[in-house]
Amino acid sequence: MRVDGKDMVIGGTSAVAPLWAALVARLAQATNRRFGLIQPLLYQNGKQPASGFHDITSGSNGSYHAGTGWDPCTGLGSPDGSALLALLQAKA
Repeated sequence: MRVDGKDMVIGGTSAVAPLWAALVARLAQATNRRFGLIQPLLYQNGKQPASGFHDITSGSNGSYHAGTGWDPCTGLGSPDGSALLALLQAKA
């Protein structure tokens, strides 16, 4: 993120919650659907690498380490908005 003209790495719930809210709002608008709880769609393959996400396989948050597929450090990975849109349109 850019704050006061400087690039910064910011993370955690306070950063990701509004970003996810914005992404889901854009997906809802693009598909003309209401999702309610979108998690069942996102986790439909359980903890396997999900389409619509970039799997993060290295790194740590201090307590957990990233690995292939779902992990407690990175979850499903970082969302790919275009791929999620294609996935949701295919499930319409």
